[in-house]
Amino acid sequence: MGPGWRVVALALLLGVSQAGAQEGIFNAFSNNTGLGADYCIVYNPVWMPFPKSLAGATRYQLQDLTTTMLCNQTDVPPEGIKDKLVVVMRGNCTFIRKAQIAQMNHAKALVVASVHRILPPSGNQSDLEEIKIPVALISYNDVLSMKKMLGDQISAALYSPPVSPLDYSILIIFIIAVATVALGSYWSGVEEYESGNPAPPNSSTRTREQDKPNQPSALLTPLTVVAFVVVCCTMIVLLYFFYKWLVYVVIAIFSLAAAISLYNCLAAVMKRIPYCKCKFPCGNRRIEVCLVLLAVFCVAVSAVWVVFRNEDRWVWILHDCLGAAFCLNFMKTLKMPNFKSCVILLGLLLIYDVFFVFITPFFTRNHESIMVEVAAGSGGDAGEKLPVVIRVPRLVFSVATVCGMPFSLLGFGDIIVPGLLVAYCRRFDVQTNTSNIYFVLCTIVYAIGMILTFVVLILTKMAQPALLYLVPCTLLTCAVTAWSRKEMKMFWTGSSYEMVNPVGTVNEDTLSEPTSDYP
Repeated sequence: MGPGWRVVALALLLGVSQAGAQEGIFNAFSNNTGLGADYCIVYNPVWMPFPKSLAGATRYQLQDLTTTMLCNQTDVPPEGIKDKLVVVMRGNCTFIRKAQIAQMNHAKALVVASVHRILPPSGNQSDLEEIKIPVALISYNDVLSMKKMLGDQISAALYSPPVSPLDYSILIIFIIAVATVALGSYWSGVEEYESGNPAPPNSSTRTREQDKPNQPSALLTPLTVVAFVVVCCTMIVLLYFFYKWLVYVVIAIFSLAAAISLYNCLAAVMKRIPYCKCKFPCGNRRIEVCLVLLAVFCVAVSAVWVVFRNEDRWVWILHDCLGAAFCLNFMKTLKMPNFKSCVILLGLLLIYDVFFVFITPFFTRNHESIMVEVAAGSGGDAGEKLPVVIRVPRLVFSVATVCGMPFSLLGFGDIIVPGLLVAYCRRFDVQTNTSNIYFVLCTIVYAIGMILTFVVLILTKMAQPALLYLVPCTLLTCAVTAWSRKEMKMFWTGSSYEMVNPVGTVNEDTLSEPTSDYP
């Protein structure tokens, strides 16, 4: 995959997050088999608050009336609905009307099944005061799934456990993000050091990395940065309107990029191991058997992810490994030439992030942000999700684990974009021999910015554009450090990258190699 494709892939794979609403849990239990299942419901707590735990909830016998809408008294069956939890279809009459009829016939709770998007029920305040039974909405698909799995004899309870302010999955995501940024930036610096300090051709210390051509690097100049941000904006808008088709394009791009990235990461490790040097001839070259086997392994891993990508119970581990490799490879190959380009890139993507999270709800029909809609996969029919996030299952049970957010999420873009700045700091340290001061400080403030993001997310319980906190932390720290060390001019313009060609090309001398490769 060439550098140009890397830029397009990153534009496609910038990450986002999502948030929930007034949600509860419909706990269904089969009276025949003893099986149980939880389903998401949406309710209005102004009508009647739900119990906070299953132990505090009352279980009622479920009566399925989804063949009716309960808009008239004649919709009540002859045997009545007394002491039952009634499930009816959503129709032309109001929720208040349905609740009044259910209450007059001594039902204990009313659940309305909706084929379309479920929203909290609403009504006039004067009418609400008359409603004394719980009312909630559930997806009609969940009702069908419930009946198929549990049968006809079902009892159910409604409750709404609070979302824990702190889930330990956030800590795991924090470790993955910081470790990926630090390792990817350090790797970029190692490559910079080796390319700037080549061993003599006949030296016994010549590394196997130097025996091969350097991989082409993509260099983001200011003009390229602006074009890249335009591509980002275009892609997210296209995904919003054509999600159910483009999601498969993104999946295909990610599977290919993940296989290549995993190979590059593991190959870099294998080149440091003084074993597995067996080679076989191929034309004028000799190819290492280990690297061929490694390529097959990486393609197989990516293929396994494609096949089982919707198996949430375990595939998240494989997905996160591929995602981390993807981020590492981008930070190593996509290079910023100077701090000026970093400021332009991070500044524009900060505006992009804030706009698509906070501003777009004012323009969309359902008043949801485009970021949230795309991340949630609301336009998809088959439940496909964009592979653009690091995800870890929530470790504390709550309503969020049932209602579409069983994972804590962090977008790839929240790792890659600040990571490009950290990688530039690492390479600048190598070029100027500054004892990694820029790299260490930028990595630390990235971790601080991540903590700040999580704190605001917990306090507001709203989706947050992480770049809103990561960009100021990293850019300001780098600027203050360069200014205090009187290196701002060199840090701003870069020390040696002005001689490197734009995106997609490298100097010819970096590609020179022997015509054969014998041990």
